[in-house]
Amino acid sequence: MRKSIFFSVIAFLALIWMPVQAGTPSKNYIIGFYNLENLFDTYDDPVKNDEEFLPEGKNKWTEVKYRKKLHNMATVISTMAESNGAFHTVLGVSEIENRLVLEDLVSQPEIARANYQIVHYDSPDVRGVDVGLLYRPDQFVYIDSESIPFTFDSDIEFSMSEELQAGFKTRDILMVHGKIDGEDFAIYVAHLPSRVGGKGGDLRSRGAEIIYGHAREMMRKYPGIKVVVMGDMNDNPTDDSMAIYLHGKENPSEVDQTDFFSPFLSMLKKGYGSIAYRGEWSIYDLILVNETLLNAPDGGLKIKQTGKKGNYGVVFKRPFMITRNGQYKGYPFRTFSNGSFIGGYSDHFPTYIVVGR
Repeated sequence: MRKSIFFSVIAFLALIWMPVQAGTPSKNYIIGFYNLENLFDTYDDPVKNDEEFLPEGKNKWTEVKYRKKLHNMATVISTMAESNGAFHTVLGVSEIENRLVLEDLVSQPEIARANYQIVHYDSPDVRGVDVGLLYRPDQFVYIDSESIPFTFDSDIEFSMSEELQAGFKTRDILMVHGKIDGEDFAIYVAHLPSRVGGKGGDLRSRGAEIIYGHAREMMRKYPGIKVVVMGDMNDNPTDDSMAIYLHGKENPSEVDQTDFFSPFLSMLKKGYGSIAYRGEWSIYDLILVNETLLNAPDGGLKIKQTGKKGNYGVVFKRPFMITRNGQYKGYPFRTFSNGSFIGGYSDHFPTYIVVGR
């Protein structure tokens, strides 16, 4: 009897720890986004505002802390892969300092077998953070990419003076064009302007307007292309930037060829959240898809429901990613709290969708 129990336990543990096979053929493809919360290296970049993230800086950002951060980010990505049975096909990321930190991340032992390739451009952001895209070359065939700058060429009435507009710097928007299972995809990764001081709604609306206009051009240029817009929008899916300027719709039946389906809108109303502030949960880490990916003909890739609750999106969290006690109990377990390094993961939970035939 003891021998039987022993071998049962061994078999169970082997199943839990079985490595995810990055190249295993699958009819489903995971497309996600993760705000990595200030993934900075320890080197001084004279053209970036990285002083706080240096060994002698405010955060005492040492090599030990940096390696811990890389390990934590890779652990979350690996845990998502274990949950889904495969690594993400594409994973958009934000709050990264440069390409080097992504190279260090994808080489972490927890995720190295995914063989993630990198798309990244340096942005003019005043904080020195960029967006990027990781993709599996066995599932996503890269064609080309573009870094789309933020401009004020719009009918939106901005609260910022023209003088301030001239010196305004923020993250560029990344567009990556490629193929998944033979079908054209345009993936947009954004980190729209901050909500600091309760401001920036007009700037985020402009960012959404830029994405929408570019996506419409891609749809005209490549008829039938599937479009995915993802990022830390610093807005909920109910806010003007997403609902009006990006034409995000809650119900699939409302979506026409000029709209985007916003799967996290209904989830927000159900109480889901990817980030918390002053006791209130929001979903700023959004993924939207165009009508072609929502209503693909039979046999074509389309967004799929992810569980029994009828949701088309996932806010991914596990107990180790959650603050266990104190003032921020239940919040995402972040890297710093009140200026102190606490060794957590991110102040955002990652989100993803599933597409398949």
